[in-house]
Amino acid sequence: MLTSTTFTDAPDRPLLLLGPSVGTTAETLWARCAGRLYGRYHVVGWDLPGHGRSAPAAGPYTIADLAREVFALAERIRPGEAFGYAGDSIGGAVGLQLLLDVPERVTAAALLCTGAKIGEPPMWHDRAKLVRAEGMEAVVAGSRERWFAPGFTGTEPLIAALRATDAESYARACEALAGFDVRDRLAEIAAPVLAVAGGHDKPTPVDSLAAIADGVLHGRLVVLDDVAHLAPAEAPEVVATLLDQHFDELRAAGIGVRREVLGPAHVDRATAGTTAFTRDFQDMITRYAWAEIWTRPGLQRRDRSLITLTALIALGHHEELAMHVRAARTNGLSDDEIKELILQTAIYCGVPAANTAFRIAQRVLTELDEEQHQ
Repeated sequence: MLTSTTFTDAPDRPLLLLGPSVGTTAETLWARCAGRLYGRYHVVGWDLPGHGRSAPAAGPYTIADLAREVFALAERIRPGEAFGYAGDSIGGAVGLQLLLDVPERVTAAALLCTGAKIGEPPMWHDRAKLVRAEGMEAVVAGSRERWFAPGFTGTEPLIAALRATDAESYARACEALAGFDVRDRLAEIAAPVLAVAGGHDKPTPVDSLAAIADGVLHGRLVVLDDVAHLAPAEAPEVVATLLDQHFDELRAAGIGVRREVLGPAHVDRATAGTTAFTRDFQDMITRYAWAEIWTRPGLQRRDRSLITLTALIALGHHEELAMHVRAARTNGLSDDEIKELILQTAIYCGVPAANTAFRIAQRVLTELDEEQHQ
């Protein structure tokens, strides 16, 4: 039986389970991220056998065995109810297995720094053999090099958890990963999947997460440039933002519309750049501007684009204007309609404002045409 750590005790809220990486614990990997979640969830992390407070592995196990244990944990907490799931590395592999084995019970999943197949079996078997022969200290240096992006300063609690891991249990986890490969089953997964990649991740590079996002029916890929293999610990603010956008219904609706209107690349860059200083503002925009205003049925999106462009021209918000000229094209406005709107603003907002708007719009529309012909 796996042990668990409750980060937010909220029996009246949806259950969100958090899965660890090999050699880490729920507490060391997820605590800072879990504490930054704005959404309303009952948040529980779990530990691998022989990791944290979980008893050592009694024998060999597979990723499917782990998934059954995690599902049993969910049943103990919320019998018969659906739940959200987020996991890093082997925790992400368990998430994929849950999506395949109990699809009716997983509402959505965030899979971080993981893969439908991670590494090659000989590598995992060699690592298992190494820790059995020399103990956990034998993998500390390599883990430091693989786990963390340059400049990350919070390494020591994670390394301490690695050193405290039961060596035989670590070896069993390596062997479980050696036998894991669900690449040919990704198309069976229908629940929304957020795939989060670290730009510096060597064990599970960006291509590994892109394959998941592309392979499932409803996948989204986000790349965190300054992260390696332990995204929840390395970038807790950004990962918390991403989880809220994925699991919280209001925020999910807002980020969906925001990505449709402004473009996925722009919105994902803004999300990846979230800091503790800017997060409240980004969250407010997602919830109020995009989830509550842009989703209202009273106006079509093209009409909202016309209104927004007019306001931005009148107020001289030139950076936002460029962004919303792009959005206007997405929302179905023609170049002629954008031209007519700017002409209208020349009368009611002033010729200098319209002159600047024409210059900005011309540049953006030319860029869009060039992008379409590349």
